[in-house]
Formats: sequence, C-alpha cells, structure tokens
Amino acid sequence: MLADGLPEDWKQALRAALASPSFQALERFVEAERREATVYPSEEDLFSAFRLTPYPDVRVLLLGQDPYHGPGQAHGLAFSVQPGVAPPPSLVNIFKELESDVGVPRPKDGSLIPWARQGVLLLNAVLTVRQAKPNSHAGHGWEDFTDAVIRAVSAKDDAVVFLLWGRYAQKKKKLIDAKRHVVIEGTHPSPLSASNGFFGSRPFSAVNEALEAHGRPPIDWRLSG
Repeated sequence: MLADGLPEDWKQALRAALASPSFQALERFVEAERREATVYPSEEDLFSAFRLTPYPDVRVLLLGQDPYHGPGQAHGLAFSVQPGVAPPPSLVNIFKELESDVGVPRPKDGSLIPWARQGVLLLNAVLTVRQAKPNSHAGHGWEDFTDAVIRAVSAKDDAVVFLLWGRYAQKKKKLIDAKRHVVIEGTHPSPLSASNGFFGSRPFSAVNEALEAHGRPPIDWRLSG
C-alpha cells in the first residue's frame, strides 16, 4: 500500500486523509504508473521528508511543487537532490541566496538532508512524477494529501514558520492559521523569477528571526560539501 512507508506519527496526524476516497484513488494511480513507466522518487524515498522530519519536530515547512523528473535527482525532499548530485538551477539560486543571507558557503552537492533533520519539512505539493514528464502526476490526488499535511502542521500547538516561494505555494496560505504561525512569502528561486525578488529577500535569516521570536531554536543552515 502507498502509505506503508509513512511513519506512524504522520499516519496518526493524517489518518482522515489516508482513509479518504481521494487517497485510495491516488494509491491505484501511482501503482499503475510504477508498472507502466519510471516514476520518481523511488518507493523507498517517497516519504523521506516525513521520516527525516517527525511530526512533533516540525519547525519550518518549505513548500515545493513537483519532484525533479531526471534520473538520480528526486529523493522525497522538496528542492533537494540525492547526496552527491549537483544542484539543479533553482537549487543553485537557493544556495546563492543562502550564502548572501547567512554566509553559508555553497555546497558541492544538492542534498538538503541536514535541514530536514532539524525540523524543516521539505514538502512538495505533488510527491511523484513520471521520468522526463514534469507535473505528470498533478491533479491525481497528491494535492489533497499534501493539503492535509499543511493543515496538520498548522494544527500544531508550537509556532511553525511556513516558507512559501512563488504563486503556487502562496495559494496554500489559506490552509494555515496565520494567527498562531508565521507565513513568509517570497519569489520562487527558479531562474525565470529569481532576479525579480528572490535574490536579496533574505528568507533564511527571516525564518530564524521568526523562530527565535516564538522561543524556538534557529535552524543551522550549514550544509556539507
């Protein structure tokens, strides 16, 4: 079953979504796609974000849209690629802003696992994709599931910082209780838009300022490599 790889803490937080007809239809769709085509990420990596960032530990939610669709890239974390893989263009821009904002040197590879281990939930709105076919799994139920994830994180008692880059992510703001949590909106780091407001936006220091203002420890944004 599709949800077998989801940790128990997340299963409890998402039990209504997992029992829904939408998720059951999604299971059938993804199973059929894996039989017919190459699908990323692998079944093993599908719920990496949830394994690396337990529900009680979420401090930041960074929302992406669609997994990378090239071989060896997607591993279940938004914007991240597998350890040892060179960062794609959007991630290169993230690293440029990271260096400019908080002085973190640009790493050689594109793995964001160190962030996930600190409570940064790197969530894509759609969790699977066919090889070489971007957005091919959009509109098949993943959005219902990940909307439920956003609502579940918004239901947490501790303040969480939601980082929403680009118009697609910002549409999800309506799912968040902005009275209890912090929502930081910004331009998407895509090469098409990064020069129109992403560079110089200082999102990483803004996240840490928001966390500390709510009595929560900041994120150590350093990456290996």
